[in-house]
Amino acid sequence: MPKIAEVIGEVDDNTYFVGHSMGCQAIARFIETLPENIKIGGAVFVASFFKRLTGLEDDLEVKETCKLWLEAPINFNKLKFHMPKSVAIFSDNDLYVPLDNQEDFKEKLGSEIVIEHNMGHFSGSQGVKELPIVLKKLLEFSES
Repeated sequence: MPKIAEVIGEVDDNTYFVGHSMGCQAIARFIETLPENIKIGGAVFVASFFKRLTGLEDDLEVKETCKLWLEAPINFNKLKFHMPKSVAIFSDNDLYVPLDNQEDFKEKLGSEIVIEHNMGHFSGSQGVKELPIVLKKLLEFSES
């Protein structure tokens, strides 16, 4: 989060975030720490989670890191206040991020939910090199 603050600098309603997997956790927790009067333009979360992860049984280091994110409390009301527009994009065959993670985004953050088909964890190693829906959603944010 300190690195995000360093790179981003001043945040305002023309600031948009895009994150993938654990990066979404860092972005959400950074947004949560913004001063009371600041709202961002929006955020696109790809393969993000608040509820649970699967398929990490073989990698204890990754499993331990994810456990820290999952157990750290987050103030959804504060996050929603700072981030009035958000989209959460999931794949119907992600081995790590089950679709039930969409519930927190939909119910607690009011995020638009997009389910992509057969995109796995949206990783280059799985053949995903581009994700046009992300640009589409960012453009929609900036136009509204």
